[in-house]
Parts: sequence; C-alpha cells; structure tokens
Amino acid sequence: MFKSCKIFLFVFFASASIIFSSPALAESVTEHDEKSLFARYSNTAQEVILKALELVGVRYRMGGANPDVGLDCSSFVQLVYQDAMDLILPRTAREQSRVGMEVTARTELKPGDLVFFNTMRRAFSHVGIYLGDNYFLHAPSSGGSVRVENMQNRYWLTRYNGARRLIDKRPD
Repeated sequence: MFKSCKIFLFVFFASASIIFSSPALAESVTEHDEKSLFARYSNTAQEVILKALELVGVRYRMGGANPDVGLDCSSFVQLVYQDAMDLILPRTAREQSRVGMEVTARTELKPGDLVFFNTMRRAFSHVGIYLGDNYFLHAPSSGGSVRVENMQNRYWLTRYNGARRLIDKRPD
C-alpha cells in the first residue's frame, strides 16, 4: 500500500511539475542552484515523459501494441516515442537497444533515455523509459500494468544491461 501511494505521489507531482513549469523559470535557475528533476527536462523529454505517464495503468499484454487491449514493454516505448517525437522505433527491446547513442554510465542517464534489462535470461529482453532520480516507466509482465519502478531495487540493479539516448538536446 505504501509503495503504491509513493508511486502515485511521484507520478502526480511529476505531472504537475511538468505542466506548471515554464521555460523562462527553468532558465533562471543557475548552475549552482539545485534544479528539480523536472526543471532539468528539455521540451522533448517533457513530451516523452508526459506521453508515457498517460499510459500508467494500461495493462501488460505480451505482443500487445494497442493501449486499449494491452502493451508489452517494447510496444509501450514504441508508442510513446511515435506519439511524442514522431520517431518510429523497431518492435523488439533487443532491436531498440541498437538505436540512438549508448549511455555508458548509469550516472549519465537523463530523462527520456531508454533503459534495458535482462529479464528473460538474455540481454536486452526488457526496456523502459528513464524518468530521473533512478526511476523508470515500463510495461512489466503478465498480470501487471504500465508503472513506475525504482532502478535501485535489487531486482533491477542485478538485471540492468545499459541505456540508449534518443533525445539529443538537453540541458545539463
């Protein structure tokens, strides 16, 4: 119950921060000030995250490619990037792991990056969208629905395979 509430609050405040932030306000923050997670998003990253957040709660369906029926992890990512950026991505997580620029260190992850995991005893078998502060959105598995997860969870830490960046211009 507490975990569900924590995730709901994260998604709620994430949505509110994105909706009410202004580019002028974000620019007024100096390098020495601590920027909020969402003030660091570029406009493109905001669009990707907002589209992904719209799909929270959509149930998982293996091979599913329609939010009304269900989505799997790679079709979730595909749909988000197509709707937010008009970017057509390959169908599978493995194929998606070859698109964009490689992000070599976890500390270099930025909102909107694709994060990959080994969940089926093979590399790059699962994909999600990085939100920032070690959280990501994904369509998990049968019986689940699109949700936010913490990458610091032991399950995800031990299965992390890498990340790819599809959004070029981002503030530091």
